[in-house]
Amino acid sequence: MKNTSRVATPRRLPPEERERSILRGAVTLATESGLEALTVRAVAARVGVTPALVAHYRPVMETFVAEVFTSIVAAERDEVIAAYDDTVDLRTNLLRLIETLLDDSRDDVAMVWVQSWALGARNEALGARVRAEMDLWHSALEDLIARAIAEDPALRVDAGSSAWMLLAMVDGMSAHSLVHWAPRDRADLARRTLSAVLDVPVEAPAAPAQATPASPAAPTQLADTHR
Repeated sequence: MKNTSRVATPRRLPPEERERSILRGAVTLATESGLEALTVRAVAARVGVTPALVAHYRPVMETFVAEVFTSIVAAERDEVIAAYDDTVDLRTNLLRLIETLLDDSRDDVAMVWVQSWALGARNEALGARVRAEMDLWHSALEDLIARAIAEDPALRVDAGSSAWMLLAMVDGMSAHSLVHWAPRDRADLARRTLSAVLDVPVEAPAAPAQATPASPAAPTQLADTHR
């Protein structure tokens, strides 16, 4: 007697649940292997459905990659910002935030970020999401710093530029760590950078140069003028 095998068909799910399962599978795949691993076939294999079913729910892969990226990085941002503790000072809060983002356990999200910058150059849907998420990170940090400044007049830093510098440091060090090019003590460098950012006072804008009043003409010159 011959044994015939059949490919198991996916269990039928309501459309909303199927969409969620496809997104969850894609998020897991991207977290493990990066955004570049996201293909219709790879996502289908991860979820246990046919490629045609993935294509039915997410017909434009570029848009789906952008959606997966947003799901991953927004979850991290919400988690990290929610850990901000209003009962401790700004320096302690920011140091905790930076150390959290630089922790080796978050290299999977760092990989997603690094790949998003490269892929977003050609995938406009992804590029737009990357810009939006970077803006949200900057706004969140700026808001935290501004709140601390309002409560402590001794803090004389610019919230916007401080947020930019901290994000640039975190992004750079996270990318470097993926190829194991990083200082021996990233936490120490983070503390030094934070001190440099917070200990520099805001400089008042330079006053506009005053025009030097013209010297009165000598009597002999006036005489010459009227000759």
